[in-house]
Amino acid sequence: MLPVGADRYRLAIVREPESTENDEGSPAGVTLRGSLREAMQAPPTVYELVGGKNFFKDLVNRFYDAVETDPVLRPMYPRDLRPSRARLAGFLAQYWGGPPRYSETRGHPRLRLRHMPFEIGRAEREAWMTHMTAALGAATIADGTGRRLPDEIRVLMFEHFDNAAAFLVNKAD
Repeated sequence: MLPVGADRYRLAIVREPESTENDEGSPAGVTLRGSLREAMQAPPTVYELVGGKNFFKDLVNRFYDAVETDPVLRPMYPRDLRPSRARLAGFLAQYWGGPPRYSETRGHPRLRLRHMPFEIGRAEREAWMTHMTAALGAATIADGTGRRLPDEIRVLMFEHFDNAAAFLVNKAD
């Protein structure tokens, strides 16, 4: 699991003077301060910092590549995972400050309602988190440099996934 700091939601993105690294070891030009809402909406957005839609496509593809062979999760998905991949990538891109394409095509996310037809208990939540955590752990900025995702953003995303996975549990074990 990823480390979670005491100030995990006191984050916003602030531009710094050009350098190779800031005092906190983050990539040049990035410091996180304020609230999570500010972090997601302040320019540059998390969407922009991670390299835009390609970051989310890569993250989701790594996740679904693992789901393909997972005995707990695979039965919950349709045979063709391409639509599922596109929906999750679109949702995440929008959530982290990208264009509102997901809402334009699918309406309000209504995550709990959309997942209600599936029995999601502890095993399903843990399997989902295992694959998403691995995908997040392998994530790099989508700019062709192979630079590691900044820890501040990795922690924010992990917290989002962890909370969302817990929220979607609808079956007592």
